[in-house]
Amino acid sequence: MVWSHPDISLEDLLNLIKGFVDILIMASGYQSSGLPAVWDAQNMRKAMQWGLFFEDVFSRLRGVGDYQDSMKELDAALLAMTSNPYFPQGIANLSSANLSKAREFVLQHLFHALPLRDAHLSTLMTAAVEMDLNDLKEREYDCLNVYLDKLKLENTSLNLVTEMKVSVNNSMISHHNDHSPCHAQALCGSVCNPCAAEDSVDPGSPLIVSSPKLNGCHSADYSKQIIQEILKRQTAVSCISSIEMGLNLLSESLLCGKCVGSDCTRLDKRLNCDTSQLDESLLVEFVAWSRWRSKNLSYLLDKKTIRMVSGANLIFSAPKVQWLQVFERLQISAENRDNVLLEITELSLLGCIANRWNCLVEHLMSVSYFPPTISKQYHEVHNLLHGGSRLLHPKGEIEENGIIDHLTGLLGGQLHHLWKLSPILPAAAVPSWSTLLKLYLNEIEAQLKGNSSLIRCCSCIQDGKEHKECELAERIWCLYIIHIRGSLPMNSISST
Repeated sequence: MVWSHPDISLEDLLNLIKGFVDILIMASGYQSSGLPAVWDAQNMRKAMQWGLFFEDVFSRLRGVGDYQDSMKELDAALLAMTSNPYFPQGIANLSSANLSKAREFVLQHLFHALPLRDAHLSTLMTAAVEMDLNDLKEREYDCLNVYLDKLKLENTSLNLVTEMKVSVNNSMISHHNDHSPCHAQALCGSVCNPCAAEDSVDPGSPLIVSSPKLNGCHSADYSKQIIQEILKRQTAVSCISSIEMGLNLLSESLLCGKCVGSDCTRLDKRLNCDTSQLDESLLVEFVAWSRWRSKNLSYLLDKKTIRMVSGANLIFSAPKVQWLQVFERLQISAENRDNVLLEITELSLLGCIANRWNCLVEHLMSVSYFPPTISKQYHEVHNLLHGGSRLLHPKGEIEENGIIDHLTGLLGGQLHHLWKLSPILPAAAVPSWSTLLKLYLNEIEAQLKGNSSLIRCCSCIQDGKEHKECELAERIWCLYIIHIRGSLPMNSISST
């Protein structure tokens, strides 16, 4: 053992860090029960003092020999702690590096609680002002004026950011009014609010946060740090607003029936030149293809879908034992079982494509029209997948494997839930090696042949028509563009 701090043992420090973890969990905004964590200014000050305490520990350790070896030993102990599958994933990056800047670390957790309520922000700013003023009282006679002078120094930065925000907003409004083309990059981010530790908080009462003893370490400019965090958040909100506006423009164009892709322009030119050159069935197929692509793109770009992708990315980034607990806590009764099961199914499938969502949108936008009939498309998909293809989803993808295996067992014989979702979702999310996709394909084949089934999505067989514009044709088309026309590009993307 090389830990060389003169005043505290490594074991004692680790015990304090475990208490600090509980504080960070609640600082992220929620208790383990899922209810909001209640903070007042006094407890926020105490939480900030935890940051001061750890910075004091590391500053004292730097004055002692073997500092680097001590840090390695601490990081090894922290790695063992954070590797526990029940450790909250939102702070799984806990290390000596962020503990040595613990004031900033705890303030970020207090500030970035989602949603950031007005009362929470007001309380946080009150705590910061009180700490800064108390610190200045010990060193300055006219502490209030000194503090106000410091705030004035931040005024220029605030004015600059305000001007930039107005400029960006005006630019986006002008862009929207001009209806000029927009290439929006869809982003999926998430902030983890971990819920694994036990909270010592009653939901209806204030937090009771004990702060460690300090050895003369001063708090430095908490107000300035909060201003900087506000500016960061304001910049992030501006970026998100710009992206949302771009997505709205794209979604509106899809909902208005505008085609996406150069092949649409080529067809328009042919129509303008000589409509007699076009076979009627070809035109019908092209219109159906365009409608399918627009509808499935609209689903992927819908705000609700994007929120669910973000939530799924958060849930399934945790170890399996943790995300299983999330679903186990859902209250499923006989009355709401189907609705809850449908939501779990959609969330699980979105979790499978969360890290490829951008690429899926790009692929769906870029795919061009192709003439093969629906029956030919199905046979190509059937032959490829039943031939043992591993192109799109290698079974070694542990995360997806766990999700799909769990979902397969959860659905059992209730495949009708897959048919309630957008066709692009099971096509893109269910791996080619899975039993679930084989069951999905078997149901499609049964409907193509007109066999009896509990699931009915069209009446083409009864009406003596081919499957061209129906939902069954759309589902086959989605499988085709993902597994046949999209297998190689999607595979290269997912392997990066």
